[in-house]
Amino acid sequence: MFSNFLDNQQFYTECTEHFLVVQIFLKMLRAYYNHVRSFENTLVTKFFGLHCVKLAGANQKKVRFVIMGNLFCSDHFIHRRFDLKGSSLGRTTDKPQTEIDEYTILKDLDLNFIFRLQKHWYQEFQRQVDKDCDFLEQENIMDYSLLVGVHFRDKRVIMTEGSFDSDSSRGSSPHLSPHLSRGDTDPNRLSKIKLGSNMPTKAELTIRKSDCEPQLIGEPTGELYDVILYFGIIDILQDYDISKKLEHAYKSFQYDPTSISAVDPKQYSRRFKDFVYKAFQEDKVDI
Repeated sequence: MFSNFLDNQQFYTECTEHFLVVQIFLKMLRAYYNHVRSFENTLVTKFFGLHCVKLAGANQKKVRFVIMGNLFCSDHFIHRRFDLKGSSLGRTTDKPQTEIDEYTILKDLDLNFIFRLQKHWYQEFQRQVDKDCDFLEQENIMDYSLLVGVHFRDKRVIMTEGSFDSDSSRGSSPHLSPHLSRGDTDPNRLSKIKLGSNMPTKAELTIRKSDCEPQLIGEPTGELYDVILYFGIIDILQDYDISKKLEHAYKSFQYDPTSISAVDPKQYSRRFKDFVYKAFQEDKVDI
């Protein structure tokens, strides 16, 4: 499978030679269509087409591809990207701190912020995540992620080497200049804000303690930064098939069963929601 997209492109193309993925897509298509029609703020991947081409040549191999919406289609530069599942086993980037940049996909154990949403948006976020996870669970889907893009609004923000190392024993606090706004008043910008897209909010820095088991969510520090968020639920074409059941059984002998990604859809949904409702919280400060 391979993918092609740029941040400023509206559409995203993912190609696969695995017909199983296509079968899963077609099987859930009617339910997916009804879900998207019923919930205009759904966070699940927006699919726009499924296509197949036969390549020229002796073997005439078929390549199938889906066209979907690009979460990061924006004029804002995405400074940090997180792929979040709610599991801990292997959920950290394999890059050293010195090589992490704006295009690195960070994971659960790399997350060092709590995103604090205004009350209205937090309530809408909870309602929609509940609805989306119910839908995915009913379709026997698991292994999906919440993809989050973070744009730091303050132009004075300086990201230095090690600035996103949230382990208190390894790194220092980010060299960020806080700029806390109470929200946009520009009508043009307000009209573009929707759940998961162009959302101004605050990110609170967290730090993980080094003397305990891996923490999915670190301890809040009180350092707040003005950010714009983009997020959505991706990778929704993996069902809990025999290969995932075997993966779960095999890894359960070696690791804590609750830490691995491959679990049944009901457990996956519950764990996913538990995690994102800790990573995203209501901003208790009155606006």
